[in-house]
Amino acid sequence: MAIRKSTMQEQVAAAIAAIEPNDRPVTTFHTVTGPSPWLTQQFGLIGQLFVKYYFVTLTHRVVVIHRASRVSNRPLDLLHVIPLDQARASIGDVRRNTLWSSLRFQIPGEPQPTRLNIHRYWRTEMDAFTGGLLGGGPGVPGQYPQAQAPVPGQYQPAPGQAPYPQQAPGQAPYPPAQAPGQYPAPGANPYQS
Repeated sequence: MAIRKSTMQEQVAAAIAAIEPNDRPVTTFHTVTGPSPWLTQQFGLIGQLFVKYYFVTLTHRVVVIHRASRVSNRPLDLLHVIPLDQARASIGDVRRNTLWSSLRFQIPGEPQPTRLNIHRYWRTEMDAFTGGLLGGGPGVPGQYPQAQAPVPGQYQPAPGQAPYPQQAPGQAPYPPAQAPGQYPAPGANPYQS
């Protein structure tokens, strides 16, 4: 059972490397869906029936969502691979709170944006995710202005190494055969065309 944040992030990175060895996570956080965690805790085991656990990962190419185990905190199934342009349009209503922060994210196949609840333990990763995806870091709680400084915790390639081939200006970060709004079949390699 993974308890440490670094162990969980390594497991997610290994799951992504198994799919696409050339892609590396920028940041990963663990999240719980559903209504406020305060409310679901009041209902105990019955409240747990209404929540789902995910790992959300921002890489240099895509946003990857894995289903997380309720017991062992391991990444289980690859659910979605979302191109960065589409992910930028899918995020909204970011709220930083003392214990449980939240954001709304339009998960493919869901009729409405899903509320992702992020515990304070993962707040730095949530800030890196929103900052990396939207291009800025947190200034005022709940607001993410544009910033030029690198986001704390963001992946920095080793000096002299380029982990990904350079893209031409205007080139989409996803394979050309995959049009925006189309997703690979579960279990298929989302990085191959």
